[in-house]
Amino acid sequence: MNRYPIASVLFIATITTVGGFWAGREWTGRDASPAPSPAALAPAAQQQQPRGAMPPRPQPDLKDEEQATINLFERASPSVVNITSIAVGRSRFSMNPREIPRGSGTGFIWDRQGHVVTNFHVMEGTNAARVTLSSGETLDAKLVGYAPEKDLAVVKLTAPPRNLTPLPLGRSQDLRVGQSVFAIGNPFGLDQTLTTGVISALGREIESPAGIAIRDVIQTDAAINPGNSGGPLLDSSGRLIGVNTALYSPSGVYAGIGFAIPSYAVSWVVPDLIRYGRVQRPTLGIDLASEQVTRQLGLEGVVVVRVEPGSGADRAGLRGVQEDRSGGIILGDIIQTVDGQKVASNSDLLNILEKHKPGQTVRVGILRGDRRMEVSLRLGGPGGGEE
Repeated sequence: MNRYPIASVLFIATITTVGGFWAGREWTGRDASPAPSPAALAPAAQQQQPRGAMPPRPQPDLKDEEQATINLFERASPSVVNITSIAVGRSRFSMNPREIPRGSGTGFIWDRQGHVVTNFHVMEGTNAARVTLSSGETLDAKLVGYAPEKDLAVVKLTAPPRNLTPLPLGRSQDLRVGQSVFAIGNPFGLDQTLTTGVISALGREIESPAGIAIRDVIQTDAAINPGNSGGPLLDSSGRLIGVNTALYSPSGVYAGIGFAIPSYAVSWVVPDLIRYGRVQRPTLGIDLASEQVTRQLGLEGVVVVRVEPGSGADRAGLRGVQEDRSGGIILGDIIQTVDGQKVASNSDLLNILEKHKPGQTVRVGILRGDRRMEVSLRLGGPGGGEE
C-alpha cells in the first residue's frame, strides 16, 4: 500500500478544485446562457406593465344611451348625402362649356324617387349638383325647385338607385327646450359627421337669403359648421325635426349657437317645390310698400300700394295709394290683421299666408284713414288665380 504524505494529498486536492472552478467558468461563458428569471418568462404585456400599475381590465359594455346614439347614427346616416353644386362656365382658351364646382353642403333623401332636400344657399346660382351617397357612390342631380324665403331647395338624382332610404318626418310643433338632438352632416368636407346637443330655444327668427324672416326656427347647441348646411336635425328617435341652415358666430365657425328650419315648414314647402318648382303661397293680389317706408311714416301694419285688378283684394274693395285732385298722395289701406293675427311687417303677412291655401277666405283687418274695418277676402294662387 502506497502512502503519500498528507501535505502532498492536500496540495493535489486544492489544485484539482481550483482548476475545475476556472474551467467551469470558461465553459459557461462560451456555451451557456444564464437561467431565465420569472420576469422574463412573463407575457410581453406584463413585461411592459409599469411597476405598481393596475392590470388592464376587460372592455366594459356600452351604456344604454351610448348604444342608442350608435343605433340612431347607423339608421339615419344612409339617408344623409354630400352635395357639391355645379355651375357651367366656359374655358378661357377653347370657349367650350365646362362644369365648375361652386359650393358644398349636406342634404338628405326625401323619397325613393330620388328627391334630395338641402339649403337654397347651397344651390344658389346653380341648377345642377353632384350628390355623394353614404356608400361613396357619386351621382348627378338637377335642381327641381327652390324657396329662397325658406332657404330650402330640392334636387333630383338623374339615376336614383333602388335602395334609397328616406328619413322619417317628425313634429317640430311638439319640441321642448332641453330635449336631445342630433345633427349629421359634412362639416369642412368631413363626411358623415355626427354631433349631439340639446334644443337651446324655440321660436327664434332668422333672415333668409331672400331677406324675409323665417319664423319658429329651432336653436341648438349641437355643433353646426360650414358644410353642415342642408343636413338633418334629428330627435332621439331618428326623425327629422329640422334642416340645419345657419350658425351664429363672429368668426364663421361653431360658437355654440346653430339654427334649423322646423320640420313643419319643410313638410309643406318641399312637396310644392317638387310639384311646382316653387312655393304655392296664396296671394292677396296687392303690392306692398317697403318696410322702411312704413317705419318712416310711423305706421303699424303693411301699406297697400297697388291692388291688382280682378284679384281677391280688388273684389274685397281694398285700396292702394291714390292721387287727389291737387296732386297730393292719399295713403292706401293699411293691413293690420289677418284672421285676427297681428300684422306688423311684410314678413308677418307672408308667414300668415303660408298657413293657408289658394281659394280659402280670410278676414283682413285694415285701417283706412281714421277708420278701422274688416273685409272678407278670397285668396288667389301664385299667379293671381284661384285654385
